[in-house]
Amino acid sequence: MDLIPPPADDAASRADLAGRADAYAAVPLLNCLLREVARPLPAPHEAPYEAPHDGPHRTYHLPGVDRLLRVRGTRRPAAPEVFTGGAWHRVGHTELVKLVAEELRRNTGLSNHELPAEMADSRDAVAALLTARERATPPDDPYLRSEQSLLTGHTHHPAPKARGGGPVAAWLPYAPEAYARFPLALLGVRADTVAEEGDTAALDALGTAPPGYRLLPAHPWQLDLTARDLAPAFADGRLIRLGTTDFEVWPTAAVRTVYAPGPGLFLKFSLDVRITNDIRRLWRHDLRTLRGTDTAVSAAFAGMAESTGTTASDVPAAWLSDRGHRTAGFAFEHLAVVVRDGLRDHLRPGTTAYLAAALAEGFDGDPLAGTARPADWWRAYLARVVPPALTAFDRHGVVLEAHLQNTLIAVDSDGMPVQALFRDAEGVKLLADATRGTALPTVSREAGWERLVYCLLVNHLTEIAAALAERHPGLDPWPAVRRELSRHDLPEIPALLTAPTLPAKTNLLLRWTGADGADARYLPLPNPLAGG
Repeated sequence: MDLIPPPADDAASRADLAGRADAYAAVPLLNCLLREVARPLPAPHEAPYEAPHDGPHRTYHLPGVDRLLRVRGTRRPAAPEVFTGGAWHRVGHTELVKLVAEELRRNTGLSNHELPAEMADSRDAVAALLTARERATPPDDPYLRSEQSLLTGHTHHPAPKARGGGPVAAWLPYAPEAYARFPLALLGVRADTVAEEGDTAALDALGTAPPGYRLLPAHPWQLDLTARDLAPAFADGRLIRLGTTDFEVWPTAAVRTVYAPGPGLFLKFSLDVRITNDIRRLWRHDLRTLRGTDTAVSAAFAGMAESTGTTASDVPAAWLSDRGHRTAGFAFEHLAVVVRDGLRDHLRPGTTAYLAAALAEGFDGDPLAGTARPADWWRAYLARVVPPALTAFDRHGVVLEAHLQNTLIAVDSDGMPVQALFRDAEGVKLLADATRGTALPTVSREAGWERLVYCLLVNHLTEIAAALAERHPGLDPWPAVRRELSRHDLPEIPALLTAPTLPAKTNLLLRWTGADGADARYLPLPNPLAGG
């Protein structure tokens, strides 16, 4: 064992990295705690106790543990402290996780050993990503840079960067936040065992399969995770290894979805790892409805373009179709891959696409931060993002999962938003009118509207609005949102504009209670549109 102490500057560097990792990981965890469980400190005359002076902080009561917690900042809470022994004491991420776990245990009456481990894993993943970034080069392409920029990630999830608890060496080569790029593994699947639906022809152009086999690309990390399950198929010849692609792909913010700029495709893979709320496997029941759902969404966008007489070169909104999937029948979920449209045939000429989530978090080259006309930029943004989501819902019965990670915004040479692009049919919900007699699952209009309001308004526009106001002090973003919503003749709009609250998803409580990741539960959040 080396007993020589490290140089002082190395120790300082490690301490700095640990502090930054703590800070990044604390933001979404605190956001969840403050939104879902904590109670804002009441006015002094209403307080049942003598509240200590909190200065520039925001102070909250944690009812389960009966403790006071204070933080700095609003959108990105920082520097958490608890009040004990007559004084405020700073808590690091480890102590914060213990505090949150105890609060939830007492608040819900339930124990959970998995979630605290995920919180710790998420923080450690951030530390590994920060270290990797110091020796990595971000992509030159601004779109790819936006997809790979998210160190905080989901702003209201307790463990947004957790990678399943596995060793760093297993997942870091495939991490978008580390600016990863890599070739895909190519497999040959015996032709009589192939299961596919839709248009998968693009997969055949990725390589060459020998007679009697079909080509199937695979994510290298997924192959490592499922090696034991797939070993019999490799042994008996149902699967063969065909090397790798002669090009590299770039993992997007979703981790399991990669972009292949050369072929002009997105490819979405199964990944047997829990990322945020779900194990990111392509489940059989979802794949069986994917084509029907995608067809409904594609028809909705085609209808919107037709109704406005929009030309292909001037389309204000586009849908990146999940046009087909292919897998092996004996490893249906393990080896599934979805073929998604790339940007090439949808992006308006002369524009650059950015991931909306990256605009909220900020990155080098962020057009939101760089605009000199923030009010005009915001109006243009709303005019591109809001109308297609509302029209798809009201006229076509399609509930887009229009949250930050499923929305791209294209800007012109001046950085002004000119087009929105939406993706991910797996997250789309359909109203009964959209299924046209098919067996596709549906939701009620009321449930669909609640989901749309959460995804579009709470998850998406609220975050972009806050980032814009933070970057451009003095701008009030909400009158423009009211005006944009008021332009649309939906029966739900008047109530939305006057309701005291909006539905906010409870990711912390959802994970603590072990609810299904798709089983969204909402709590009321003050509505910034009301009273305007």
